[in-house]
Amino acid sequence: MTSLPPRAARRCHQVLNPLHSAIYFAPEFTEEFAGIGIDDWHGAYFTARSAAMGPVGPGAVAAAFYNYSHRLAARYLPAAWTTADPATVLAARLRVADAVLRRLLGEEAIASPELAEAAELAQRAAAGGERAGRMLYAVEAGQPVPDAPHLVLWHAATQLREHRGDSHNAVLAHAGLDGLESQITHTASGFGFTPEFARYSRGWEAEEWADAQERLRARGLLAADGELTEAGTALRKGLEDETDRVDLAPYARLGAAGVARLTELATGFTAAALAAGAMPKDIFGKD
Repeated sequence: MTSLPPRAARRCHQVLNPLHSAIYFAPEFTEEFAGIGIDDWHGAYFTARSAAMGPVGPGAVAAAFYNYSHRLAARYLPAAWTTADPATVLAARLRVADAVLRRLLGEEAIASPELAEAAELAQRAAAGGERAGRMLYAVEAGQPVPDAPHLVLWHAATQLREHRGDSHNAVLAHAGLDGLESQITHTASGFGFTPEFARYSRGWEAEEWADAQERLRARGLLAADGELTEAGTALRKGLEDETDRVDLAPYARLGAAGVARLTELATGFTAAALAAGAMPKDIFGKD
């Protein structure tokens, strides 16, 4: 496998991922999904992210998403599929991506050769992922590649996000962290969501959160004040390093020069999107 500089793949992922995830925080997302009969943010999120798997139920979604409450997923699935089938949801999702990227980046950037280049590099990387054991990546990789370059870029960013996510979930399971414990340790690192938004968005009750914190304290990973211990910090670093290793295939396909160029291009587009308000700042920890 092609050698890359340390953390080059992670850095590339970090600047591509906002181009995928911005849709979930955009007004166009809730408006478009309300138009197909799904008028709750959680229902829209669960269906948008799982539609490529087909009309699945809460068990499949809670397993694949890993850190979401099965109870929360069951509130919306499979009932939502009687309102809008997966094909309808996938079409709505692509319309949202089109509208959001046009608003955040502007028509000049959408039509630029730099965006077309980023789209080609990102899709070439995405096509090099490994499907075995990576459910969300595999089903996204099976979706047709859009025609417009900005949608190719979004489609590729989606695949790469799920490839890393699927890889990370396997690493978490191997480390003996369940979905809630993994969410708490990530939040405690300061680089994920705030605890309040994590509990809301993932559907965990305060008592469940506190119980999981106690399990982590018993393992020496979490301090009494809710911060990671030295062992907890080392564990989180090891988890990310191991995720880098098992997520390498798409980026190795590009080689060091290709990854560097894609990172450069995506950094510019993501900076523009964030400056245009792509992400709400009050739901995250450290910048």
